[in-house]
Amino acid sequence: MSVTRKNFIRSIALGTVAASTSSFTVLSKSNKKSFEEHQLNIGLASYTLRKYSLDEVIDISLGLNIKDVAFKSFHLPYESTDEEIRFIKDKVKARGLNLYGGGVIYMKTPEDIETYFNYAKKAGFKMIIGVTTHELLPQIEKKVKETDIKLAIHNHGPEDKIFPSPKSVYDKIKNLDSRIGLCMDLGHTFRLNLDPAEELKKYQDRLLDVHLKDINEQIPEGKPVEIGRGKMDIPSILKALKEIKYSGVVGIEYEKDGEHAKFGLAESIGYVRAVIDMI
Repeated sequence: MSVTRKNFIRSIALGTVAASTSSFTVLSKSNKKSFEEHQLNIGLASYTLRKYSLDEVIDISLGLNIKDVAFKSFHLPYESTDEEIRFIKDKVKARGLNLYGGGVIYMKTPEDIETYFNYAKKAGFKMIIGVTTHELLPQIEKKVKETDIKLAIHNHGPEDKIFPSPKSVYDKIKNLDSRIGLCMDLGHTFRLNLDPAEELKKYQDRLLDVHLKDINEQIPEGKPVEIGRGKMDIPSILKALKEIKYSGVVGIEYEKDGEHAKFGLAESIGYVRAVIDMI
């Protein structure tokens, strides 16, 4: 019997998931059909490739069939001139990538808000993935209304005293303009001993962006690993995203090995796509 490459990958993914994820169950045909009607968009948080040049980021993204990318300042420096920003933006677009956002960007003062929203506007970002303070949210809301640039506040886990969890973000922004929402970092959420899949469902109405990674242990000191090698229940996360019909980018953020990140990134994306194909 002939075995296609696609079916081979699906078989490997099924065996890997079944062996490593005790909560994984095969969906019924009726549920599977409804899941297949909603596609997840796998993108890239360019912090993953922080040790790589802009040209390498573009080449690696295209080689992995990734179209949607959010740039960290390594690849579009904050201090760039208008001409440099325009050159990078045009170059990325010409190669077929969608530079949908930038981040994580830290806005700690009123001056930062002006600086980074202007930077985002020049770069053509539709979204800032950012971190700020509670006190600056009114000014940020005003800037969001003025520019129509979304702000997805990123939670950073146990070490973050301002926005550690998705709830800590949601409670502060739920009554603000709907263009202010969450970039839920699922790895940091996991390190808080929370179930990322359940958190996605709880705060789906303000979910603007997602950072997907894997962590070796569900403890505050947990370390990033290749997706599929850690303790996070990746199938349940992807099923939750499909269930809530999440329409944003699922940004892969592989942080383990900056110097050789393209290899872990490729493995992570392969695993995620195989699981998506399977569920």
